[in-house]
Amino acid sequence: MASKHTILICDDEATIRTSLEEALSEDGHLVLQAANGTTALSMLREHKPHLLLLDLKLPDMSGVDVLRTLRDEGNTIPVILMTAYGDLPTAVEAMKLGAYDFVRKPYRLSEMRAKVNGALKVRSREEAARSWAQRDEAARGGRYLAMLRATPGMKEIVEKIEKVGRSRAGNQVPVLIQAESGTGKELVARAIHEVSNPGASFMEINCAAVPETLLESELFGHEKGAFTDARSAKEGLFELAGEGTIFLDEIGEMGVTLQSRLLRVIEYGRFRRVGGKSDKEVRARIVAATNRKLDKAIEEGLFRNDLFYRLQVIEIEIPPLRERIGDIHHLCDTFIHNFNEELGLSCKPCSDALLEVLQSYPWPGNVRELRNMIRRLMILEEPDEITPELLPPHVREGKNPRGGGLDVQRIGRELMPLAEVERIQLLHTLEQVGHNKSKAARILGISRQTLREKLKSYGESAPGKDDVKSQAAEA
Repeated sequence: MASKHTILICDDEATIRTSLEEALSEDGHLVLQAANGTTALSMLREHKPHLLLLDLKLPDMSGVDVLRTLRDEGNTIPVILMTAYGDLPTAVEAMKLGAYDFVRKPYRLSEMRAKVNGALKVRSREEAARSWAQRDEAARGGRYLAMLRATPGMKEIVEKIEKVGRSRAGNQVPVLIQAESGTGKELVARAIHEVSNPGASFMEINCAAVPETLLESELFGHEKGAFTDARSAKEGLFELAGEGTIFLDEIGEMGVTLQSRLLRVIEYGRFRRVGGKSDKEVRARIVAATNRKLDKAIEEGLFRNDLFYRLQVIEIEIPPLRERIGDIHHLCDTFIHNFNEELGLSCKPCSDALLEVLQSYPWPGNVRELRNMIRRLMILEEPDEITPELLPPHVREGKNPRGGGLDVQRIGRELMPLAEVERIQLLHTLEQVGHNKSKAARILGISRQTLREKLKSYGESAPGKDDVKSQAAEA
């Protein structure tokens, strides 16, 4: 076993206690013995063992009484009952009180060992889950900057975040985060928040995930009767954020009309609910993020130039993981450590052999892809160590799985302008999905309208399969 535990055996038969102690001690566990319920309860309170093997029939009280007392005291220790053939109804009663399992006498040692291992594994995972929940809650309260500071390639970004926090301008200055998907834009936004507005509200919304007709109401709120479904007044995120932070993720997907309203909010520091008659003051800091190149969107008429310059007062660009491969070792070890706690495992840190393979892969999905891959491997494989053989084939081979072997990033870096790379990737994705624009837009992480505009700019405006179906339906 990866870690050893303390086990208490409560049975009035000395031979049973001794034989079990010998077997479980061979497995590396520390074993305690109790001949009756009173002694067992005392030892449980004093030694706090990890598992209780409990006989149902004891000289001073029943095993059910012992279990009931434990649960009344708030002790959640897993309990395996040892029962005789005729004790099944009592065993069922004990299971209702929260016993983990039961085994009938006479039992085989192999059967008991299997049940013991199962109970201890469940306990470890439950404890790890509680620890992870507490750690996650603590992180929400102010650990984001420390997480960034521990990542070598984020040093300059940490310095900029700290300067933002020390600025006398406070919440009046917006921040624009530009980065590819999966690099950690929200992590940076939360770090800005904890430095600038600790204890205040952090409100976030993905502008690409909400239709524009609803996004306006989500941001600014609405008055009763402002539109058909407005049965009561509603506060928007700008009100709910108070003096905290409002994080507008994927702002590049916001419609131009709503961009105009947001521009006025930033310029004048005031907003009005949908259907409202009076203005309200904006007290929150605006942090916007996008994975799009906004200068390109401006050229295409999809993003307002004046809004871009208003948001760009403080700009943070997060480099993709392929440009900071020195961070992979730290990130890999961090994820393994975190998932060990979450899943109750004891996987070893990243080896040199594994690191060599990971650093040779371009990571198109960036940190998110690395994290998800490690988590998937640890859930499915439960390895003592992640070896290169366990990695997906495309990672071992260093190939981008999206684009059928077409290395768009290499082409972009070495052969042609970014706009041409984008055109190639877009058209290649369309071809892979049979020219279904809706599906292609989802894969590319953009709206269908944005896809149409890009195709139009490329002179590629022929209808796809979903457009043909739509036209047929209208006919």
